[in-house]
Amino acid sequence: MPTRPVALVTGGNRGIGRGIAYALAESGFDVVVADLAATADTAETEAGLATRGARCHFVAADIGALDDHARLLDAAWAFAGRLDCLVNNAGVSVASRGDLLDMSVASFDRVLGINLRGTFFLTQAAARRMLADAPQGHPRSIVTISSANAVIASPDRAEYCIAKAGLAMMTRLYALRLAAAGIGVYEIRPGVIRTDMTKVAAAKYDKLIAEGLTPIARWGEPADVGRAAAMLARGDLPFATGEAIHVDGGLHIQKF
Repeated sequence: MPTRPVALVTGGNRGIGRGIAYALAESGFDVVVADLAATADTAETEAGLATRGARCHFVAADIGALDDHARLLDAAWAFAGRLDCLVNNAGVSVASRGDLLDMSVASFDRVLGINLRGTFFLTQAAARRMLADAPQGHPRSIVTISSANAVIASPDRAEYCIAKAGLAMMTRLYALRLAAAGIGVYEIRPGVIRTDMTKVAAAKYDKLIAEGLTPIARWGEPADVGRAAAMLARGDLPFATGEAIHVDGGLHIQKF
């Protein structure tokens, strides 16, 4: 019986990460879920993966801690002896929104240290290991979840926007480096997605969506992002790399 492909999803305990993990399981992947700690959310995600026919392995890891990357990847390879897809989903938002002129060095360093620096070097470490392995009969890919803020400026969360814009360039750079090895590298830019992170601003977004914020007049769901990630991980776009897929209801389309 063929070995199932394996994906590593960072920040997979809940929200968008869980939606991606579920979609990958439905596409035939076994899943390594990484997050800061095992919680009740972890157990729910593991149960959901099991009902979808996937084996799951949880690893507690902080992508912002570069010294932790080797242990995370060791655990992923030990689980199945291969890695077909890395999904860079883990990240943090700003602690509080505010005037760009008041942004602190601490906030800048925290957000970029996790969202950009941590993601870049985890991708580097995973890419090295993937290059050292011979392909095992399944398309290989690296998918990074950035944000509509990679291109849409929000001055009250500047450090977040800068980090996400950096991930857009990171995607193109790794796409160029890894194309010859047949590893596709992609970026997904979610818009307003219904998660615990956006719950605190639900009333604000309900109003904006009702007023025409997005051409597709609804909230995005984690499953929407999951479907895009699974499409890329399956290798459904074999003649594309370095692409950004907007999962934002059309938010990015300029209009007047």
